[in-house]
Amino acid sequence: MVAREVSVLVDGLAFGEGPRWHDDRLFLSDMHSHCVLEIDPTDGATTVVAQHDAPLSGIGWLPDGRLLVVAMDGTVLRLDASGLVVHADVSALAPDGINDMIVHQEGWAWVGQFGYDRHAGATPAPSPLIRVDPDGTASVAADDMMVANGMAITPDGATLIVAESAGRKLTSFAIGRDGALRDRTVFAELPHAPDGMCLDAEGAVWAACVTAARYLRVRPGGEVVDTVEIEPERRAVACVLGGPGRTSLYLLTADTLGEADRSRELMSARVEQVQVDVPGAGRP
Repeated sequence: MVAREVSVLVDGLAFGEGPRWHDDRLFLSDMHSHCVLEIDPTDGATTVVAQHDAPLSGIGWLPDGRLLVVAMDGTVLRLDASGLVVHADVSALAPDGINDMIVHQEGWAWVGQFGYDRHAGATPAPSPLIRVDPDGTASVAADDMMVANGMAITPDGATLIVAESAGRKLTSFAIGRDGALRDRTVFAELPHAPDGMCLDAEGAVWAACVTAARYLRVRPGGEVVDTVEIEPERRAVACVLGGPGRTSLYLLTADTLGEADRSRELMSARVEQVQVDVPGAGRP
């Protein structure tokens, strides 16, 4: 494991989520500012791409280039010329809210959910991973996920990897030609709860450990081969590989666990960055 210098690219966000490297640019949701941002990776300048009236999280793009974004109350929104419109209402499948999402090159979107009433102090329970087709049809993709969260798709589009935060593991599925998920396998057991994540060109996963101030690089089977530490009091929320050659690991960090009022009061969430040796691959 290599000690590296972590630097701040953007400061003053409410709570960053869902970072994506797309068309040689960095995008993310500022969850409690209710917007999607495009960030200049050279100087950290931010541009609002979409604005909503409620919390936003995971983002992705349909094959025709239109942006999809999760509204955490239970809808997937689509950015059309007229603004944000409802692409799919998944609230019947996720009564306690949705979070991250990834979109396949064929247009299938997989959406994670909490699966329990975290605001009422309930404990995590198994719940489905949701699939949204390009026409907005929603269905159950996989049952019994323990808080499906960050996701990644391999470069060939044939494998989906899902972080199960409450299960402290990464789970992989084979993606069929019809978008169905098969051959469920444990990719890795982890020592901490994983949140947002990304893949590199050697097939390893960088996972944000939301209950610890670190990001782990994990190989299939669970071997931890690298670690990036952040300030001990901060939360590791999500990450993506991008920049020139995709060797910049962008780290979303925060002083909260995403509490809305506290996040907006502090406005101290950041995009940090560190250079790594193995470039990013696949999605996000």
